Amino acid sequence: MIYCENSAINNIAIHVVGNKIYNEQCKLSKTNLQLSEADKALLVRYFFASFLRYSEYFNFYHNIDVSMNEAFVCTSKIFDDPKTLLEQSVNLTKHLYEQSDHPKIKGGEFYTVYFKDCIIDGKTVDAVGLFKSENKDTFLKVFPNKTEDGFEIESEQGININKLDKGCLIFNTERENGYVVAVVDNTNKGAEAQYWLDDFLHVRSRKDEYYNTQNVLTLAKHFIKDELPSQFEVTKADQIDLLNKSVKFFKEKDNFDLKEFANEVIEDPDIIRSFRKYKTTFEQDFDMDIADNFTISESAVKKQVRTLKSVIKLDKNFHIYIHGNRNLIEQGEDKKGKFYKVYYQEEN
Repeated sequence: MIYCENSAINNIAIHVVGNKIYNEQCKLSKTNLQLSEADKALLVRYFFASFLRYSEYFNFYHNIDVSMNEAFVCTSKIFDDPKTLLEQSVNLTKHLYEQSDHPKIKGGEFYTVYFKDCIIDGKTVDAVGLFKSENKDTFLKVFPNKTEDGFEIESEQGININKLDKGCLIFNTERENGYVVAVVDNTNKGAEAQYWLDDFLHVRSRKDEYYNTQNVLTLAKHFIKDELPSQFEVTKADQIDLLNKSVKFFKEKDNFDLKEFANEVIEDPDIIRSFRKYKTTFEQDFDMDIADNFTISESAVKKQVRTLKSVIKLDKNFHIYIHGNRNLIEQGEDKKGKFYKVYYQEEN
């Protein structure tokens, strides 16, 4: 978890970055931004608000060596000497501009911020923040008119401090692994979204409990939905039952053990062997390492559960949601067609 109650802005620089494809240029500031203490506190809330319930972390990386990652290099120089923030913020702005070559990417203000005393997972460290504001909201100002007999209204375009468009927090820890990095992008959702995460920052998932939990649940979902019915005779109800058992296992356990999961959830020895074989193939196909033992991340479970559908869709007439005992539903077929028989104790 990230906490900012005691965090303070030590230094900040702002530049404007345009869209390269439209020949919009960068406007580079020659000085750091000077702020009052009240404005600093306001900006801390603005920058940190989207990260307060954050659980998924990343690391900078490069296919050859992380020391060749531009954002990593600039950030490292700031951590080594915070006085270089303005110089490195210019380098970061130019780097971001080079990646802003999609028609849907909006220009906007780009902030480079040095924070003191940030807390991540109970550890107090400094952090560098990179933020971009792209969208402007309209604000109304109401004031007395010159005669003071009534009021007048003026509209103004500005940044809504409750809506951070793009942000990145780089914490000064685990430098050898590419730092611990938190990223948000609340604007771009299509192919152009990759320019912030992949092209500008060039980060990948940090291999922690969130990463491991998410990967195993993804593995289980793909195995149950795609692989299982291709090798064994199973019904939709059987598949949903396995998904529900998987979720139940992760919700009730503090630690994951692959052998325990297989025995308690899958049970059938033949299916267990198939699952283990599929795990190896899955790791190779998606270039990921899936640990056999790890601490379960509660936040990763909550996120993944939303993608697991426990519903049987019958033509366009009925949906059957299965949340519990698989034995209370039976499938069959007669002269009228296929049917499900459902047992229950009371109707709510």
